[in-house]
Amino acid sequence: MVGSWEDAEDIVQDTFTKWLTLDQQKIQNTKAYLVKSVTHNCINHLNAFKKRNIRYLSTFKAGELIEKYKELDFAKFDLESEVAAALAMIHKKLEPLEKGIYLLREIFNVDYEDLQELFGKKKENCRQLFCRAKEKLKQETSKSKTEVSQPFRLLEHFRNACTLGHLSDFMHQLVQEARQDIHQ
Repeated sequence: MVGSWEDAEDIVQDTFTKWLTLDQQKIQNTKAYLVKSVTHNCINHLNAFKKRNIRYLSTFKAGELIEKYKELDFAKFDLESEVAAALAMIHKKLEPLEKGIYLLREIFNVDYEDLQELFGKKKENCRQLFCRAKEKLKQETSKSKTEVSQPFRLLEHFRNACTLGHLSDFMHQLVQEARQDIHQ
């Protein structure tokens, strides 16, 4: 109803906290009471949000509002969305070792000698894994993993490697994931 997961969680938590302070003996149908309370709290939240936005927008003149939006870099949102989708596809189609070698070689141009040292594989094996990863990514249909075994934080590490120069954190994440996959 509210369009935000965080706001919805807050509303449910507030409703539940209020419910705990009430005399529950007087409530005949707990489920109906909680549903109705959450619904009313969502409506109140949306009305308050609408009033805040109207008040905020009314303080700007049309030209100022356009300049404010020009300051925001909306193209960045599209790029981040595309990068997230690409990384998710790579994560689904490639095994952790292939993913690590592919991303470090393709994006950051890491030498095969360094990949050999990082992953403990021979240079020839790293080349083969890189080529195999490229082929897998070209395929339309693949036997991809349907579940992610651990929380997917690859985008955060990738972003930090690109923008802040924290390539070592990104490398560490990829190597750790490959090692965990080998031990499973």
